Amino acid sequence: MFMHIAPERLIGDIQREFNTVFPFLKLEFYRPGESAFLPAKRFLPPKYAIQNVDPTDHEGYAVVNESMTVAELEHQFLNLFGVGVQVYRKSGNLWLETTMTDNWTLQKQNEHGREISIK
Repeated sequence: MFMHIAPERLIGDIQREFNTVFPFLKLEFYRPGESAFLPAKRFLPPKYAIQNVDPTDHEGYAVVNESMTVAELEHQFLNLFGVGVQVYRKSGNLWLETTMTDNWTLQKQNEHGREISIK
């Protein structure tokens, strides 16, 4: 999947696009330089445009595929588009940070979320 990332794109649109392919994962966005381990209220709202996070007109395509790791995805967003993202995995009714399993592929994360959530 190629996700178009442009200054005017809303975070919520990018989140929905990602979640369509990986329904048991979600992306949360935060400002670079801030820790991804902040309380959820510090994550950026879905109605924010990318330009509100990084005013330098980064534009391009994020390459997202099931064989890439969470760490690779997170680094790509930061390095190419100047925005921090944290991947969460569904676990029943909760969303858990994938920090301890950042070396897992997106496919493995999504499958694990499915196994835990659908029983």
